[in-house]
Amino acid sequence: MINIEALVCCPACRADLRMPIDVKERLFCSSDGCIYSQRGFPRLDGRPVLIDFRESILLEGDLLARAGKSFMRRDDMRTDLSTRVRKKLLGRNLTAMRNAESMIAAMKKVTSRPKLLIIGGGAIGSGIEQIYSDPELEILATDIYVSPLTQILADGHQLPFKAKSFEGVWIQAVLEHVLDPKKVVDEIWRVLKQGGVVYADTPFMQQVHEGAYDFTRFTLSGHRWLFRSFEHLDSGAVGGPGTALIWSVQYLVRAVFGSQKLAKVAAYSCFWLRYLDRIGKKQQIEDAACGVFFLGTRSDHTLRPSDIVEYYQRRGAAI
Repeated sequence: MINIEALVCCPACRADLRMPIDVKERLFCSSDGCIYSQRGFPRLDGRPVLIDFRESILLEGDLLARAGKSFMRRDDMRTDLSTRVRKKLLGRNLTAMRNAESMIAAMKKVTSRPKLLIIGGGAIGSGIEQIYSDPELEILATDIYVSPLTQILADGHQLPFKAKSFEGVWIQAVLEHVLDPKKVVDEIWRVLKQGGVVYADTPFMQQVHEGAYDFTRFTLSGHRWLFRSFEHLDSGAVGGPGTALIWSVQYLVRAVFGSQKLAKVAAYSCFWLRYLDRIGKKQQIEDAACGVFFLGTRSDHTLRPSDIVEYYQRRGAAI
């Protein structure tokens, strides 16, 4: 069991928190000069809400009024029939599965019982069941809503954790939903220990989802530049042009007929297109990928602007 109290801090000023014995009481910042030494941080269903709402897109009153529930329906445990049908027809995220294995191995080189922070961990990510089944991992899952998996409600722009607290950070299908991805990545760098590992996958050729909370897309090179303060271990496509085309079919049908159910049926009927992801040159697949991933370690060196051009050219030359 991970010791949360030893890791958390005030998201506004980084000072320690006063932890009340009663798990229903608010948490307060220990710094007298901080607004949260008086205002404190609420709890929802026993979970600390460690968010500086002055700097967040989230509204405290709205979150409390919803009792921390998500604004949209989610299948957090991936057990719904629709999730199982989608998994059957559109396949598992084999890229995430492979990188989860690599990440676990890399973290265990740092320590035998690594601490892993999952940002956006209110739901089990596609292909990462291995992470949750590994008894040697100490997992801390954050999100902006209450779920059976969420341990702390937090905004990724201001992670409420002390510097160098984790051996790993997993952030899957999240960076498109934050206003300032670079600020979130800087926070990931801050909370990772030296040699700590980060895995991120983020959409590229994918339509808007989650409505008003969808902001950004990245090419593979753009994603690498985002993680320019990390040493590169691996990167590439998450779903190729075929998967991207399935998304396009779904959103075309939704736009023309105004029916989400009909759009999903149309997408599922095109399941065979995902097998085209495996055809073609690697760089051409990456240039039209549905999403991209980056796996890397915390570094004290930063890429130069000219390095990112060389990064793309090397990938083409390696084919």
